[in-house]
Amino acid sequence: MSLDQLYQQIILDHSKARHGSGLAGMAAPEGTSTGQSHQLNPVCGDEVTLRLAVENGKVAQVSWDGAGCSISMASASVLSELAEGMTVEELHQAIDSFREVLRSRGKIPADPELLGDAAAFEGVARYAARVKCAMISWVAAEDALNQAA
Repeated sequence: MSLDQLYQQIILDHSKARHGSGLAGMAAPEGTSTGQSHQLNPVCGDEVTLRLAVENGKVAQVSWDGAGCSISMASASVLSELAEGMTVEELHQAIDSFREVLRSRGKIPADPELLGDAAAFEGVARYAARVKCAMISWVAAEDALNQAA
């Protein structure tokens, strides 16, 4: 299996499994500060609402609800799995790195050490119309993180 095939499989698996999905049923842990952000891509209709809880400088919980293409839903799933347990600073760093990779048009490779499964989205950078699909949940996370911090 090639790296591209592996990355495609990760995206497909996450678009079906949707880790962290279920915003309505997830209450933030007691004693945490929370932020919530709703993002919409009017061009394609992707929509994500993401809630993030921070406790003692670490991301304690990420939950989300959304509708859209497999790339946007998989990206939200990967993000929620990656972010929990990170410090606020580490998540800001991961968001910045993900944004840089996606805006590079395929010129900057993703760092799997920093981004984990989110490195699978580096191929999306070659398709300008899909960059917003992959970024929508990360933009929501950045907004929610700023509210919670």
